[in-house]
Amino acid sequence: MQWLKKVLLALVGLVLVLAAVVWVFQRQVGMQLLKQVAQANVGRNIIPTLPDGLHVALCGTGSPFPDPSRAGPCTAVIAGDRLFVVDAGEGSARNMAYMGLPAGTMEALLLTHFHSDHIDGLGPFMLQHWGMTTATTPLPIYGPTGVDTLVDGFRAAYVYDYGYRVAHHSEKIMPSGGSGGKGMPFNLPAVGQGDTVVVLDDKGLKITAFRVNHAPIEPAVGYRFDYKGRSVVITGDTKLTPTVATVAQGADILVHEALQPALVNILGAEFEAKNMGNLAHVMRDILNYHTTPEEAAAQANAAQVKHLVYNHIVPPLPVKFAYPAFVGDAAKFFSGPITVGEDGMLFTLPANSSVIEKKRLM
Repeated sequence: MQWLKKVLLALVGLVLVLAAVVWVFQRQVGMQLLKQVAQANVGRNIIPTLPDGLHVALCGTGSPFPDPSRAGPCTAVIAGDRLFVVDAGEGSARNMAYMGLPAGTMEALLLTHFHSDHIDGLGPFMLQHWGMTTATTPLPIYGPTGVDTLVDGFRAAYVYDYGYRVAHHSEKIMPSGGSGGKGMPFNLPAVGQGDTVVVLDDKGLKITAFRVNHAPIEPAVGYRFDYKGRSVVITGDTKLTPTVATVAQGADILVHEALQPALVNILGAEFEAKNMGNLAHVMRDILNYHTTPEEAAAQANAAQVKHLVYNHIVPPLPVKFAYPAFVGDAAKFFSGPITVGEDGMLFTLPANSSVIEKKRLM
């Protein structure tokens, strides 16, 4: 056993020597590590490596609740080599950078409605569109009636910032014409006269907006993307709405918001117990304009979609162990695959096939 003691002492000594070397040369080691990180990540863009088809990247699966593991609502859709983003929750632009999806290259951003958690990340998206690509025109931001007023408000809020950047970096690097966004409103048919409108139909890609029921928030829409035999539907925030099952008929993936009342009620009871009656009231209110996981599963079944993905997760789920409590009895209503969305997930739908691949980008 004496030899073993000597070996252990030698190993301890070696570790201490290495630790001392690292401490002495910490600055140099840190510089080298940062150099390697920069080489691996600056200019990273996974889009050219993806097969032709539709791809769904979850850049934010959270809600207004504080959640360290989830950014605000955001779903990126890649059709061929074209990048679109649906909703701009706080932190989602940063997630896209982590995922190798350069937000500056997006063709357009689409908003489902104007709740704060779906728009509070617009600033970074507009800045990246401008600064990363030396854009000379603003970022197109599509949405239902009122989106132009919303975007103009953001431009007003950032007007000083835009001026600072042009003054500092020059008109050549940051052309003033490329700052901010441009609201691109579309009109839905009157209630009772139809629920859909085609937002874009170009180069084999069709984007259809459809009315959902998120009352009292009006208008509120979801989007369907169709490209080369593949289809994805993103609901945005909605209570149980029959239109969803109609529009999502036969889709490959249904990305549906979900709120689990049993878990929200736990929070409500805790707010009451701590004399936070206003927040307890909010917990009761939010139950009536969202969809439960079970209801979303029933929609997926009625639409005969291939895969159901939950996003806009309410309430936050601190550990994956809680997922079954969130999903509840959804499997009784939909026998297909069900995924609790997480930031960084990518779903790949190769063109003209039935394959659905899932992996993580962060």
